[in-house]
Amino acid sequence: MKLKNSSVLIVAAHPDDEVLGCGGTIKKLTKSGNKVNIIFISDGVSSRKMSKKNYLVELKQRKESCIKACKILGAKRPIFYDLPDNALDTVPILKIVKLIGLNIKKFKPKLILTHCPDDLNIDHHITNKAVITACRPLKNNSVKTLLFFEIASSTEWQIVNKRKSFSPNWFENIDSELKFKIKALKAYKKELRKWPHPRSSKGVEVLAQWRGSSSGFKAAEAFILGRNLK
Repeated sequence: MKLKNSSVLIVAAHPDDEVLGCGGTIKKLTKSGNKVNIIFISDGVSSRKMSKKNYLVELKQRKESCIKACKILGAKRPIFYDLPDNALDTVPILKIVKLIGLNIKKFKPKLILTHCPDDLNIDHHITNKAVITACRPLKNNSVKTLLFFEIASSTEWQIVNKRKSFSPNWFENIDSELKFKIKALKAYKKELRKWPHPRSSKGVEVLAQWRGSSSGFKAAEAFILGRNLK
């Protein structure tokens, strides 16, 4: 990616999606002088059965982990909207579109990275739909490029004959950035699983190596190009 000294916006459903989906690319972008802002639509924890007290504790821990991960990747301090986890389909989509639109207006990003439209997770699907709506190619919209990332333990678990499979057509070489992606992922201690779960640190590393071997690199992140306006 040749983008330099530009504004980039990551729109993620949950804290940790930014690392899983494009952590290496974020590091690559910030190393090139780009300003990367990240917004999180859902709180990522409210779907779990717990008391209100425990919910507030877990929410605080998740946000602290996220801030640490963003710092490792060189991104700006994240923005949290705390909408209900695994229930974005219960929120009027116009509300989500407006939240994204506010950040587009504020940061004027040339590039937005978000979820692919066919993930198993409903929040990922809704987030993608809201981003596409907020990024309609109108005259004053700054967004020129849309990239859709995959999320380990969500994208690949979708049933192919029900929705389209993830078929990437854009690969970012993250050989030099993979170690930062894994370090940022480890900031989310509570979200990590043990190998051979795809959301283990080894699982994420193996996926990066597989995407790299598919595109002539040692490690890569894969995307679907949604739009690219010149």
